[in-house]
Amino acid sequence: MDESNIVEFAGRDAIADPLTELLRKGARELLQSAVEAELETFMAQFQDRKTADGHAAVVRNGHHPERAVQTGIGPVTVKVPKVRSKTGKPVTFHSALVPPYVRKAKSLEAALPWLYLKGISTGEMDGALKALLGPDAAGFSANTVARLKSKWAAEYSDWCMADLGRDDWAYLWVDGIYSGLRAAEDRLCALVVIGVNARGEKHFLAIEDGVRESTQSWREVLLALKARGLKAPKLAIGDGAMGFWAALEEVFPKTRQQRCWVHKTANVLNCLPKRSQPKAKKMLHDIWQAETRKDAEAAFDLFIETYEPKYPKAATCLIKDREELLSFYDFPAQHWQSIRTTNPIESTFATIRHRTKRAKGCLTRPGMLHMMFKLAQCAETSWRKLRGFAHLADVIEGVDFINGVKPSTPDQAAA
Repeated sequence: MDESNIVEFAGRDAIADPLTELLRKGARELLQSAVEAELETFMAQFQDRKTADGHAAVVRNGHHPERAVQTGIGPVTVKVPKVRSKTGKPVTFHSALVPPYVRKAKSLEAALPWLYLKGISTGEMDGALKALLGPDAAGFSANTVARLKSKWAAEYSDWCMADLGRDDWAYLWVDGIYSGLRAAEDRLCALVVIGVNARGEKHFLAIEDGVRESTQSWREVLLALKARGLKAPKLAIGDGAMGFWAALEEVFPKTRQQRCWVHKTANVLNCLPKRSQPKAKKMLHDIWQAETRKDAEAAFDLFIETYEPKYPKAATCLIKDREELLSFYDFPAQHWQSIRTTNPIESTFATIRHRTKRAKGCLTRPGMLHMMFKLAQCAETSWRKLRGFAHLADVIEGVDFINGVKPSTPDQAAA
């Protein structure tokens, strides 16, 4: 069954459904009653105003033409009353429930970007809404989505200038996300930064167009964040193969670095033959899953001793980021699961990649960024606070944890 048949079938069902018709009739009566109640309240303020012969100066004057408002149960008709002043001073009644020119309920307006972002293309929007609301759904076109895109562009511009100085940011997760959209030479690379504040709330701080994750592109992103009030975070988490780290040392030299163990594991295993990868993967897990830094160091040395003689590239790949791979031991153990990897970005953009892949043929580079921004905002609403967020205050104060535990004595802190 093709799409047109599905829409036609859904429309017939919507008409034949007695429950939907009953709901629509009830909604129509309720809406009309509510508008009449609004009118009574409006007229009460003029009850003392009289004409020279003692009659009411402001009176009802019929209704505006009946119009339909699109809602989640289909079109609901309403007649908005009119009023007239007999004294020559104009008086106009406007309903707050049904403002002039409104043709769609706000909940339905909110559904349009949701449908678009979740995979309904501009050309399919009209058919999708008719399938949901019945064949009477009208007033939706490609221009509707075009207006939404313009609105998103304005929201993105405002968001890029939002003040970040009101919060202290403990951790940053950074990554370069490649889309399927190609420019003249390069694919779009969105430089993404997520931060967690002292209350444990995670927020996107930057989604910028970059050039292959270069140092200059990341420098521009970090300088823009600093100009917006971002103070040096305590730890930045990311992949080792980025220009980000050189830029970080210039802009926030005191911020510590943590390499993503997921990326590092994949990079090391790529240097080994497939038959050796299962054992090597377990040995790598033994490093970052160790209870203490001492145990992690021992597991690290064992991996190098095992694989360096025969596979020096794998050993070199691991050794070059040794300190940065083990930074997490100096932070609260409750945070380790979150700060050992860039998973907050990867898991969020798995869904975003799916949507942008569908839309890449009809989006410009700015349009792709705006869509990523809106999808990111949708994702933020479902994020939970960072596990163990009560310890973030200590992190921001600069407390050095020992194997994930806060020192209880001055001697432990000095050590």
